[in-house]
Amino acid sequence: MDDTNVMDKEIEQEMETADDVSRAEEVEDARGAEADSKAPDASEENAENVKAEPAKEKKFFKKKKDKKDEKIEELTERLQRQMAEFDNFRKRTEKEKSSMYAIGAKDIIEKILPVVDNFERGLAAAENLEDPFAAGMEKIYKQFTTVLTDVGVEAIEAVGQEFDPNFHNAVMHVEDEEAGENIVVEEFQKGYKYKDTVVRHSMVKVAN
Repeated sequence: MDDTNVMDKEIEQEMETADDVSRAEEVEDARGAEADSKAPDASEENAENVKAEPAKEKKFFKKKKDKKDEKIEELTERLQRQMAEFDNFRKRTEKEKSSMYAIGAKDIIEKILPVVDNFERGLAAAENLEDPFAAGMEKIYKQFTTVLTDVGVEAIEAVGQEFDPNFHNAVMHVEDEEAGENIVVEEFQKGYKYKDTVVRHSMVKVAN
């Protein structure tokens, strides 16, 4: 074989090799392009992440109350507590005033009752109620009792009633077959109560 044929064969082999390499590179490029088309763009992913992060932060900050709203809520709660405390104070004050009024009225009534007792004794001792002096005393006595009734003072029923230690003060006991057991048969001093409070117990005699 001469040198010219050898060189021609070498050249043909080199060209075939070059063609193979070129085809291989084209195949690799095609595969890479296909992979790139399927793979998501990194810049797009970053952009989406950037958009998602502010949304999360915004959602997080919505849960946290504004300082102004917190201050309004605090002041509202404080005002409600103060209003409740004031309402309790008002009710307590009214109750104390009512109690003080009742105590004051009771003290005054206790001081007036002996005067009423003396009027009753004087009228009981009067021989002639048609006498101008006795008639005048009777009118004053009736005026006294009317005023006491108007302010809430009333006499405690005693004679014929069953003895009640809440209203009666037994100073004597007597055997009486006609009277029932534990029945008041006589009243020595009239008792009075102011509204629901006993001012003075009735002084009575009780049958056993």
